[in-house]
Amino acid sequence: MDQNPAEPDASTAVAARPPARKPRVRKPAAERQKPKEVALSIRGLVKRFDSRIAVAGIDLEVPAGTLYGIVGPNGAGKTTTLSMVTGLLKPDAGSVAVHGTDVWSDPVAAKRKFGVLPDQLRLFDRLTGGQLLYYSGVLRGLDKNAVRLRSADLAAAFGLEDSLDRLVADYSAGMSKKIAIAAAMIHSPRLLVLDEPFESVDPVSSANIIEILQRYAKAGGTVVLSSHTMNLIERVCDSVAIIVNGSVLAQGRMADVRAGSTLEERFVELAGGRRAAEGMEWLHKFSD
Repeated sequence: MDQNPAEPDASTAVAARPPARKPRVRKPAAERQKPKEVALSIRGLVKRFDSRIAVAGIDLEVPAGTLYGIVGPNGAGKTTTLSMVTGLLKPDAGSVAVHGTDVWSDPVAAKRKFGVLPDQLRLFDRLTGGQLLYYSGVLRGLDKNAVRLRSADLAAAFGLEDSLDRLVADYSAGMSKKIAIAAAMIHSPRLLVLDEPFESVDPVSSANIIEILQRYAKAGGTVVLSSHTMNLIERVCDSVAIIVNGSVLAQGRMADVRAGSTLEERFVELAGGRRAAEGMEWLHKFSD
């Protein structure tokens, strides 16, 4: 009997059938991407010195696991802001929380979570470098063996192995900066607040410090650092805030803040104050 031409044979029917769709497997909730935890939250921070407003209601959120830069001209309020963040200077208004713990209502718990390098830090320079690290560790609650092991690791990382027995008073400016950063890190805080950490530090040491901070952030730590070196902040940091006259003019991911320019160009555009180099013709007529 002839096959009905209107009815395809079995092989044709199989070929014409659309391929079965694979069932969509929904990832468990634990595997879905979660918003990053906020490491540092600043709300409405204000500081006045007599009639001068140094910080005028700053709001910032720093996600955990990031390198966050703060830049601004001299006198912009960067150091004042970081001093309030770390409990060194009491704000007139506003709040600061480190991983959910308020710095001013619960200072002991908050300060366990961060390490700090203030600007122009005065060190106990009649101690040796090793003693400074030791006391920094035990005062943070570490046992003696842990302090010794961590001190050795930090000294090797910062190139200070041969200097731990010397008085800090005999250190160069760059070495003093490195031992101060090491002391801020020895208790393995969740947040590092570093004010001008690369000032007076040589390029090789700066590269080592940057690598240490990048590995720390990759492991989940958070770094907030201020610097006048724009290209360094642009190269190292994930996010940035530009502060001028005590206010935040721009903040967010580095690419968003730059808006197609370099960070320095964007900073000059927002901060203003650039002047044409005119006048002072006397400088071009040499006195000898």
